[in-house]
Amino acid sequence: MDLDNIECVSSSDGMEDEEIHPQVAPQFSSKPHNNIGMPPGLTPATSVHELLECPVCTNSMYPPIHQCHNGHTLCSTCKTRVHNRCPTCRQELGDIRCLALEKVAESLELPCRYFSLGCPEIFPYYSKLKHEALCNFRPYNCPYAGSECSVTGDIPFLVTHLRDDHKVDMHTGCTFNHRYVKSNPREVENATWMLTVFNCFGQYFCLHFEAFQLGMAPVYMAFLRFMGDEADARNYSYSLEVGANGRKLIWEGTPRSIRDSHRKVRDSHDGLIIQRNMALFFSGGDRKELKLRVTGKIWKEQQNLEGGVCIPNLCS
Repeated sequence: MDLDNIECVSSSDGMEDEEIHPQVAPQFSSKPHNNIGMPPGLTPATSVHELLECPVCTNSMYPPIHQCHNGHTLCSTCKTRVHNRCPTCRQELGDIRCLALEKVAESLELPCRYFSLGCPEIFPYYSKLKHEALCNFRPYNCPYAGSECSVTGDIPFLVTHLRDDHKVDMHTGCTFNHRYVKSNPREVENATWMLTVFNCFGQYFCLHFEAFQLGMAPVYMAFLRFMGDEADARNYSYSLEVGANGRKLIWEGTPRSIRDSHRKVRDSHDGLIIQRNMALFFSGGDRKELKLRVTGKIWKEQQNLEGGVCIPNLCS
């Protein structure tokens, strides 16, 4: 069994390896990945789609659908945005419902908007929106934690985006050995270190490390997210370990799906949490600089069909 170690530490033989420092969010311009279309042969009449499209936000309209005295329609959300004036003819809107258009919408059956990404489902017009909010084929949000990134896409697209646009560390293997470094750690209450992405078992995992306040206590936290859905994430487990001077802390858990934002995972405390004083103790020296070594591994749980027991598989 051949496992790849990912070393990000300064070695004692004079070789200079990479240390991981808190990141400065890069500035780049990137458009969201949007490859969502309609299946051939299932496209409703263009005129019906145009009727159900709000002229202000261009989204599909759902009840209540409003109209002005001249018959121009818009959605209820945009009605307040236009200050009760029709965006087409500028007449006062009032409170007129377009019941006929609402009835037309009830008669429609439409494919999921994520058909081109693999979803085969067809829904009544009013059920479609609810499904799309939870559709397993919907695009993923970029998992980068250092800045608010609006890019979305499938997993291969996001892996390329993380590598090329965010310049994250990309590694192959199921074990890792990182050292996180920060000078003057007592002066920093919140910090995010560079994301690391692992290719393991043909899947991608994101390793996060950051500093924040847990109540009144400054802490560091490391956790793993799976680039895929929650159901697939449950097939894997991981461990994280920090230690020095004869002491160690170990965390074992299941990686969270990137459907959950990194902030949601952090705020749920689902990871290895180290109080700052303990982290500085593990760092050694005069405890004035953070040099925290985090080691870990990822494994796949294999189900024993006879006994119903999960057997760890460490082979990639």
